[in-house]
Amino acid sequence: MAKREAFKMYLKKGFEKEYEWRHRNIWTEVKAKIEASGVYDYSIFLDEKTGVLFAVQKCRGTEGSQDLGEEEIIRKWWHYMANIMETNKDESPVSEPLKEVFHME
Repeated sequence: MAKREAFKMYLKKGFEKEYEWRHRNIWTEVKAKIEASGVYDYSIFLDEKTGVLFAVQKCRGTEGSQDLGEEEIIRKWWHYMANIMETNKDESPVSEPLKEVFHME
């Protein structure tokens, strides 16, 4: 079973270039863990006016990157990103799932 999921996150103002730089240099271990979860297509878009990050991913199976919160390397990545994003108490990004209302292949 495959799934698509989308969610939004929130970037702090003034950190647009830093966010892009960090993701161009994503840690190999983080990328591997995300891929191992079944994610095979993952994009993040930025609304520069609002700082809202829109993420969409395609996953093999029923899990994706949003299910990796117990993984040590993911928690380290959250800590690394916490100073430039809106986060929860555990430093995970504030993330809101989005309902799919249309899809065209």
